[in-house]
Amino acid sequence: MVVASSLDNQERQRLQSQYTEIATLAGGLAHEIKNPLSTIGMNLDLIVEDLERADQPRDRRILTKVRTVQNECDHLRRILDEFLQFARLGELTVVESDLNEVVRDFIEFYRPQAQKYGIDVSPHLAADLPAVKIDRSLIRQMLLNLALNAQQAMPTGGLLELQTFVRGGRVHLELIDSGPGMNEATQERMFQVFFSTKADGSGLGLPTVRRIVEAHGGTIVCDSEPGRGTRFTISLPAAD
Repeated sequence: MVVASSLDNQERQRLQSQYTEIATLAGGLAHEIKNPLSTIGMNLDLIVEDLERADQPRDRRILTKVRTVQNECDHLRRILDEFLQFARLGELTVVESDLNEVVRDFIEFYRPQAQKYGIDVSPHLAADLPAVKIDRSLIRQMLLNLALNAQQAMPTGGLLELQTFVRGGRVHLELIDSGPGMNEATQERMFQVFFSTKADGSGLGLPTVRRIVEAHGGTIVCDSEPGRGTRFTISLPAAD
C-alpha cells in the first residue's frame, strides 16, 4: 500500500497561519508544564540519592516506586520536548544545499547509534544531484525522526538504506528499512498527531516529518506491507 501526503501552496499557507496561532498557545502551555516538571524531577533525584544509601527493605521498596515515578517524568519531558519541536515549526531559514552532503553528515552522526542497535546503514547517493533550498537543521531533524522510526521497527537489527536520485525534475530521498512493515490501518493514521503503535511513543515523530517536508514544498510517500519493510520517499523541488 502507498500513502502520500502533499498540499498545494494555498492550503499550506492557510495551515501555516493556523499552526502559528496554535504554536503560540501550545508553546506557552508546554513551558508552564515543563517548569514544575523539572522541579519534580530534581526533587526525585534528591530522594533517590537518600534512599540509595538506605539498607532497610522498606526503603528499597520505596526506592523502586520512586524510580518508576522518575521514569514517567522523563517520559513526559520527552513528549513535551517533541511537542514543542512540532509546534514551533514555522519560518524556515533556507540555503541552497547539496542534499547528499546533508545525508552524509547525518549518517556520520547516526552510525554509532545504528551500530549499537545492530543496524547497518547503507547509502546510495546519486552523483550530480541538483541543489535544493532547505533548512538544513530541519532536514537533519527529519532524517533523525525517520531513522528512529526505522530503528524502533528493527529492535533486533536490520538494514537502513538511504537513497537519493532525480526524477521528473525533482530531487528525491528514500529511507528504506528491513523491518516488519505496516498494515493498512497503521499507514492511514501514521501522520496523525499523537497516533502511535508504541506504548511509550509520543505520536509526534512522523507528523513532524510531514510538516518539515511540506514546509519545503515537498511531498512524502510511504510504501509498506507487512513482512516487506517500509519505504519513505521524500520529493523536494530543485533549487533552479
